[in-house]
Amino acid sequence: MARTLSSWYLLLCAWALALIATLSALFIGEVMGQAPCNLCWFQRVFMFPLVLILGVACYQSDTGVWRYALPVASVGWAISLYHSLLYLGVFGENIQPCGAGGSCSGSNMTILGGVALPVLSLIAFSLIGTLLFILSRRTTQ
Repeated sequence: MARTLSSWYLLLCAWALALIATLSALFIGEVMGQAPCNLCWFQRVFMFPLVLILGVACYQSDTGVWRYALPVASVGWAISLYHSLLYLGVFGENIQPCGAGGSCSGSNMTILGGVALPVLSLIAFSLIGTLLFILSRRTTQ
């Protein structure tokens, strides 16, 4: 019983992270009026469904959700890693991270003392993926 309850709390935390990331992206885009770049859009494609997937799993206490949520989070993580590396200049100056669509490379697109939005997305996907991985270890044993 205690193991099931702690697994549900892991699921709840993953859902809460996805919800906070989604609401933050919507706030930045709709309230602040900052148009997302193409890579930000692709990250949203993989974050937004996680809110629904993990929310339904929380409601139904489906700890096996990691089987279909972890691949979604992993693809989002890969895109956000690529975006963060572009943003940080790891791939060189000839590749522009926000060339089409809006731009997330301005100083007004950082929060928490200068943390860039692509890096925050990477952190969110990393935390969600880690929680789902821990959940997978608990449910397969």
